[in-house]
Amino acid sequence: MAQFSPTENVTLEDQIKSLANEELLDFWEETQFLAKMLDQENREDIPYSPEYERLILQELQLRSSMKTLDP
Repeated sequence: MAQFSPTENVTLEDQIKSLANEELLDFWEETQFLAKMLDQENREDIPYSPEYERLILQELQLRSSMKTLDP
């Protein structure tokens, strides 16, 4: 499973790009689960940032389009 390493100076976008397809889908699923939990708890002290979701979906779209270009 993928892990976030705060000691490295790597952007979230670069980390997402380095994940294998299954890891990326797992990460997306985990973020959805956490967002639902936070929403159910009405945690206003924790800011919701859909930026990670946009990056994940963008990478999935890119990979999907690259598959259609392969002969």
